[in-house]
Amino acid sequence: MKKLVLLLLLVINIAAEAQQITGCGFKVPPRSLKTNFSSTYEAKAIVNSMLDNIKWDENFNIREQNGIRNAYATIINNARWIVYDNNFLEDIDAYAATKWASVSILAHEMGHHYYNHVVSRSGSTPPKEIEADAFSGYVMYKQGATLNESIAAISAIASDRASSTHPAKADRVAAITRGWNNAKSEMPANTGGNTGGNTGGTNPTNPTNPAGNQGGNTGGSGNTNLPPADDPSWINLSIQSTKNETVLLSDDGKTYQQAEIKAGEPFVFLFEIYKYGWLKLPYFNGFRTYKLMHGKDYHILWNRRSKNWTVVEVPN
Repeated sequence: MKKLVLLLLLVINIAAEAQQITGCGFKVPPRSLKTNFSSTYEAKAIVNSMLDNIKWDENFNIREQNGIRNAYATIINNARWIVYDNNFLEDIDAYAATKWASVSILAHEMGHHYYNHVVSRSGSTPPKEIEADAFSGYVMYKQGATLNESIAAISAIASDRASSTHPAKADRVAAITRGWNNAKSEMPANTGGNTGGNTGGTNPTNPTNPAGNQGGNTGGSGNTNLPPADDPSWINLSIQSTKNETVLLSDDGKTYQQAEIKAGEPFVFLFEIYKYGWLKLPYFNGFRTYKLMHGKDYHILWNRRSKNWTVVEVPN
């Protein structure tokens, strides 16, 4: 009788653990006796391989923290991190019956950093998770995974129903499939910039504009037919002034660099990491920050009533 009670308690504990949900909407799988994932060193090597394959300069650190039963992207002390539980990744591999499952989870967390989701304080939202899922599918193809291997983790541990913070499993599988197919459809000519800049990169959700997220000022836009001034993916920033003005620009929202905008001439550029970045202008006793997107043009105007600069998007 005692053995039966202990067995029932074990089953109940396993079932309860399997129903826990992580911050990215994954069910926590039951513990496995198999141990194949080799701690932080293997995770770091996998992440580096993914970064190399999509030609993205790392902007985050990776840290193992066993016991949390999770893997997540976050900011700690103004530094970007991917924190993961080694046992959690091992259990996902065992539960999904493929080593690619843990790789896809790491790729998903990379996606949150790639699209700068962690900067926002809104937490998880279905659009963010879909975007990170598509990124995961894109990276998985680059890593050599089949489509079935790429969707294995989501198929095994994603929630069937959507919530206010996470999409349904079917939508997540569709997003990974879309990212995987986008990577598959890319042509070799679309993987670099005009001059092969070191931040040319790729865009997992838009293979026709591979540098849309991280083209960089020297990396080019991937379009060999148009100069930056005419390429619609580049940003033209102009200012209403009779003299040259200096503004502050940042591609990560933390480190700002001065940029001089000459009177009557647009400043043409791309942010290096994401398909958007930040512009900081003097405002009263401090600064006001604006978000700028690739593929759009902006004009800085002087407000004579408030005695401050403001930014408006130039209509297409």
